[in-house]
Amino acid sequence: MNIQWYPGHMAKAKRLIKDNLTLVDVVIEIIDARVPISSRNPDVDELIGSKPKLMVLNKADLSDPIINKQWQTFLEEHKADNIFINSISGQGINQVLKKIEKIMQEKLDRLVQKGRKNRPIRCMIIGIPNVGKSTFINKVVGRASAKTGNRPGVTQGKQWIKISEKIDLLDTPGILWPKFEDPKIGLKLAWIGSIKDDILDQEELAFNLIKFLTEQYPKLLEDRYKIQIKHKEALEVFTDIATKRGNIVKGGEPDYTRTAEMLLEEFRKGKIGKISLEMPDPVEI
Repeated sequence: MNIQWYPGHMAKAKRLIKDNLTLVDVVIEIIDARVPISSRNPDVDELIGSKPKLMVLNKADLSDPIINKQWQTFLEEHKADNIFINSISGQGINQVLKKIEKIMQEKLDRLVQKGRKNRPIRCMIIGIPNVGKSTFINKVVGRASAKTGNRPGVTQGKQWIKISEKIDLLDTPGILWPKFEDPKIGLKLAWIGSIKDDILDQEELAFNLIKFLTEQYPKLLEDRYKIQIKHKEALEVFTDIATKRGNIVKGGEPDYTRTAEMLLEEFRKGKIGKISLEMPDPVEI
């Protein structure tokens, strides 16, 4: 599946981030916990340079808890500040705020010595589309300050949001990058909904997801759709799911389009189960 995606507003977003970095103290990079590699824009590290950064792995409630622990260990070993959160429930949000204050403590102490008291910490929120930046901000603030949506590209411009007397947040639009060198990255981002569905073949997308799940999470597929998948090819599993859900067209043929839409929606909402698409492989990273 060849996926290329770089609309004009994403190029503009990249410039916006670069132009506003001098205004902020800390960068908060929101990542999808199911795909910690693929949901990181490879341009980010170059963009922010030596600016302090906190990696916030969102949607940890949808990812495999065992693999979450592996990622946490891996990131800590590599001295990367990180916190796993669930923006919808608010789990981990307070830890993020405390971590920001800890990262900035030395700088704040220096400012106090210079007579600059009560200066808020300025944070920039960055991340690719649909990783939950706006939901995170809304949970932190406690009100609907940022637009949210289940489709990529909802946040179109920058906006400053006051979290407390201690912290200000600068929200930015989600940015992808010009080309996916590895087609698997584009595929994973399409699965989690970071690429608009209307530019993709939903049946092919769902077929590839079924291939992955039959290899990595067969029991979850069997339990969710009440099917047996042992010794079956992905197309057979796709057909069984369509049949079990009653997605049949005239002539008794499986409705693969309808089944694909259902499967992708249920995966994204965590109804199939807690699934991670990537493990901390140092070679791949």
